[in-house]
Amino acid sequence: MAARITHHTIATAQVLLILQGVRESGLDIAAVFRRADISPALLSAPLSRVTQGQYAALIRVLRRVTRDEFWGLCSRPLKPGSFAQCCRSLVHCTTLGEALRTGFQFYHLMLDDFAPRLMIDQGVASIRLVSQGPRNEKQAYAERSFCFFTYGLASWLVARRIPLLDVIYPETDAGFASEGGRLFQAPVRYERDWLGLRFDARWLDLPIVQNPQSLTEFLQQAPASLLVKYRDQTSLTERIRRLLRRSLAGELPSLEAVGQSLAMTPQTLRRRLRDEGQGYQSIKDDLRRDVAIEYLGLPDLTLLDIANRLGFSEASTFHRAFKGWTGVSPGAYRQTRLSIYAA
Repeated sequence: MAARITHHTIATAQVLLILQGVRESGLDIAAVFRRADISPALLSAPLSRVTQGQYAALIRVLRRVTRDEFWGLCSRPLKPGSFAQCCRSLVHCTTLGEALRTGFQFYHLMLDDFAPRLMIDQGVASIRLVSQGPRNEKQAYAERSFCFFTYGLASWLVARRIPLLDVIYPETDAGFASEGGRLFQAPVRYERDWLGLRFDARWLDLPIVQNPQSLTEFLQQAPASLLVKYRDQTSLTERIRRLLRRSLAGELPSLEAVGQSLAMTPQTLRRRLRDEGQGYQSIKDDLRRDVAIEYLGLPDLTLLDIANRLGFSEASTFHRAFKGWTGVSPGAYRQTRLSIYAA
């Protein structure tokens, strides 16, 4: 039987970045959290995590309360419906290259703070977001979000994940490099004055396979589908996560044993994980943390049940580990997670 896929969770510290515009506007952030089925108590626990479903729900709520598809992060609002209108044009394009150029022309008319561009140089295509003025933290997060959703939309249009050569971050965004590498599943490198993605230019010739009918379903599922649909499940990190998920209740295999299962030497395994910005211990910790958060949302499981399913011999050991991962105890996290449904 295939191993169950465990979705990655998102740090509350990252969630706080998307709230910058709402915070400045004076809107009730606690009320926004509750509407997204997120406990406001997590606002004071920046090491804690939310699920991808909660994050997608938060984006939908923010879009409604701000009447802005960039959630108050840019100098002027992007009217609701802009993304859908752009997509309606893109499904009538012939190739990915045409779709990207058409989409960027649309957003050139809508955005004042940064300009999206498609450039080709020596067989390498780059999507570049160039700031149009001084760049603050709000705009930086808007740019990273635009880049991520552009990549997800491009992959959806051609119904396949576009392999990336690397992700480009400005040097001022170095603190977000590890998160960027995980989101895009590609190496991160730095340039002085632009943010974006690079990939083989031949992918620009891929045909657009979506149509107005498939677009209707896509828009109903967005943004959740953009967060996970075209994640590379064949990456080494994801393969190891699936392998380890089968063994969580017991002692997890050593790196050498994992390498043997994947027909790799330990040296090759370490090198390839480094290329993906990962380490074996961090994969184990992140998987246990993400599965723990998944289980804590199931009220029928006791903390001891969860501890046993994660391979901890005692609930107290699980308690210490979870608090180290998220900054809160599993009991407190469960209370914040489940109290939102009881309210």
